[in-house]
Amino acid sequence: MGKTYIDTVKYLVKANFEVDGIIEKPDIVGAVFGQTEGLLGDELDLRELQKNGRIGRIEVETQIRGGKTIGQIFVPSSLDMVETSILAASLEVVDRVGPCEARISVNRIEDSRNLKRKQVLERAKNLLKNMVATEIPESKELSELVRDAVKVSDAVTYGEDHLVTGPGIEGSDSIIVVEGRADVINMLKNGIKNVVAVGGANVGKTIAQLCREKETTVFLDGDRGGDIILRELVNVTDIDFVARAPAGKEVEELTRKEIIMALRKRVTLEQVEGYAGEKRSEKKVSAVAFDTALGESVAGRDTRVSAAQVVRAPQYRDQRPSVREQPRHERFRDRGERRPVQVRSSSAFVPSEQPPQPPAAPVPAPVPEVPADPAKVDFLKSALKELEGSLKARVLTDDNSVQKEVPIRDIMPALESVEKTFAIVLDGIVTQRLVDAAEQKGVQYIAGIRAGTITRKAPTTRIVLAG
Repeated sequence: MGKTYIDTVKYLVKANFEVDGIIEKPDIVGAVFGQTEGLLGDELDLRELQKNGRIGRIEVETQIRGGKTIGQIFVPSSLDMVETSILAASLEVVDRVGPCEARISVNRIEDSRNLKRKQVLERAKNLLKNMVATEIPESKELSELVRDAVKVSDAVTYGEDHLVTGPGIEGSDSIIVVEGRADVINMLKNGIKNVVAVGGANVGKTIAQLCREKETTVFLDGDRGGDIILRELVNVTDIDFVARAPAGKEVEELTRKEIIMALRKRVTLEQVEGYAGEKRSEKKVSAVAFDTALGESVAGRDTRVSAAQVVRAPQYRDQRPSVREQPRHERFRDRGERRPVQVRSSSAFVPSEQPPQPPAAPVPAPVPEVPADPAKVDFLKSALKELEGSLKARVLTDDNSVQKEVPIRDIMPALESVEKTFAIVLDGIVTQRLVDAAEQKGVQYIAGIRAGTITRKAPTTRIVLAG
């Protein structure tokens, strides 16, 4: 179709024609103008309408088949719907083109604005999809963007070493020590602000002073680098608790749930492998304060007591094991005893001026130290060499067969589930806790790499050390 000269095409009349002869395109156009002239009056005359721009240029497409000419006529119109329909009907009055008979029939009238509407709708859909996907974030995303920006901006520098810390360092009684700046940023994003970064394996004066003044939890990555930093911190300052990220993960990669879980599982320094002899300082912070530092409510915390939260009871002079550590048949032995009270001449109850003392235990007769069997000692030392570097422990029977082999951290639960234990061999440190548990099970030999601070040991229990 050729160029249309009118500005706005509202409708397009499409008509089919058939002429009994061979003609040219101008012949069809001339027949249409000539045979419709004066038919509908001056207002709907094709020539006048075309001069006024109400009708566009009439286009014709022709084909010659078997001595006949067939094709289509296109009439663009800017008239209204009624006038366009009248004009289309007038085309069908043309019955001759030159000397040849002709037949014209209007096929349909198309509203050209429908096509434009479809194009507008499709384009609008695409624009809206693009705007929703890339330009306008959801309200939740907006909140997260603002929250993250505020939390990241909270990172500050502290002290003469310019350590990267959260804003809650000076006002908090407890601090969490992490390895680097990325760890601090991740902790701030998750609402924990009493955090400070060591900034490398070399521990400076600022971090050393902070750890001495405040209760310190070292939060390390689950890799070898965390062990190195822990050793450096222990050498120069006071550490109270140790928490580790899951194996193979770094603190900067953890989600809030993983961070809270790891900090809840923190243990005292003396419970970490290789630090059994280390004593943590007496800097005490309540569990409520620690929850507040983690951004948690006290009502929502888990009330189960972890190993790091157990308060050790003071030991008496006879160094007897606690009630929990005594055999079951001895726990209620003295249930019927009553603590005496002082009574004056009057019947009023008067408490003792001295704090109540535990009932005196019968002093056992001294038991001579049982000498070790050299053959057993040699066998246990050879078993120690087999376990060297494995960080495992074995529970042996009296015929030297292995009753159970577990990681060192699981040795205490393993002892509770076995009977008739003769010896324990572990690739680690023999601690007082292990000695007490072994005594209750009747263990005769405990073999380890070295011994921690042992304050009490039964004469029937022998300790064998490597070398």
